[in-house]
Amino acid sequence: MKINQIIFFTIAALLAFYQSSAQSEALTSSPYSLYGLGVINQTSIGKFNSLGYSGIGIKSPYELNNLNPANYALIPQNSFLYDIGVTGEFNSYSNTSSSEEKSNINFSNLAFGFRIMENLGAGITMTPYSDVGYSLLGVSSNIEGSTESFESNITGLGGLNDIKLNVGYALMPKLRLGLSASFLFGNIEETESFIYSTSTFESVEKTNYSGARLGFGLQYDVNDKITIGSTVQLPTSLNGNLKRSVDKSISGIAISVEDESSSNVSDFKLPLEFGFGMSIKPIEELTFSADYKKNFWSDTNQSENIGSYEDQDIYAFGLEFIQDPTSYKYGQRLAYRLGYNYDNGYLAIGDKKVEGYNFTASIGIPTSRGTHSMINLSYSYGSKGLLQNVLVKENFHLVTLNLSLEDIWFVKKKVY
Repeated sequence: MKINQIIFFTIAALLAFYQSSAQSEALTSSPYSLYGLGVINQTSIGKFNSLGYSGIGIKSPYELNNLNPANYALIPQNSFLYDIGVTGEFNSYSNTSSSEEKSNINFSNLAFGFRIMENLGAGITMTPYSDVGYSLLGVSSNIEGSTESFESNITGLGGLNDIKLNVGYALMPKLRLGLSASFLFGNIEETESFIYSTSTFESVEKTNYSGARLGFGLQYDVNDKITIGSTVQLPTSLNGNLKRSVDKSISGIAISVEDESSSNVSDFKLPLEFGFGMSIKPIEELTFSADYKKNFWSDTNQSENIGSYEDQDIYAFGLEFIQDPTSYKYGQRLAYRLGYNYDNGYLAIGDKKVEGYNFTASIGIPTSRGTHSMINLSYSYGSKGLLQNVLVKENFHLVTLNLSLEDIWFVKKKVY
């Protein structure tokens, strides 16, 4: 087993253990994860995290591109590509009366891809689809039939995972088609607790969601310098099941009011999504990319207690500079990247959409000259929400580390 494989599978095993042992920990701390399935994850894999999450139209034979399955058709013969990533995030939140800060470290992706036969490539990725992690402290409620009130604490954690199979086929040298099939699954757990006089009360609701989704992709090389692409994700419904348990105690005596009752909840609908992108190489060393995505949330006819789902527009831009990826000089093989992403939001609260933006910058550090393996380290600064009425302003700093590695398989060594 080669050193790259040892590194990859060791870290993958550690991350899998970390994920299984940390289910009780929130993967995000955003107050906007209170709604729906939580904060929907925009991040991609590898270098695309540092290009403003653009890449639908980027032609990348040696890098896994989870944004467009058609790109998997470019994986070279005998190359096995894999990518693993972690993120560290520092958040600050403020409203009209207070502010707070939180931080967390999370798994971001596990992916691999390979060539099946001539013109046909495939790969599997695992990424978080949504994250939930919120705390509401001192929520005041009135006691029915009384003028008295009590305060409760409400916490939520969990989220959904996305395991996706990507298949790409080159119909002709300049035209590639792709198919993606996702399996989405996970749970969201909400706990409410309070103490009143000599009584305590705790209610735990765990909602499990699961479902499948299909997507399609296309890439076309206009010429050696311009590539265009498009993607579509079909709408689908995620089946939901709710388990509830309620416990209380009076003067220290525990009473189980309701234990693990199950019931079906309304399906959560995911919208039809369209994406368009292009990349341009004005000179050999420079690549510019731009994406536009439209998500038709209003067609799902879903709403929250204080908000509704509306159509979403996402604009993404990226810039990459590599002086000479084949140079013997190490400094000339370094990759420098910048990006920008603007999301006008899909959730409207009090007639105000929760929009956000972020700037990204990164460096790609090659591990050796003999392969296309890279350590991609990126930094992102962004903001979400508004400092108005019940809305919260969220600013964040995000650091992403991706090991994007290549191994050459099934090649006999020559002995002279």
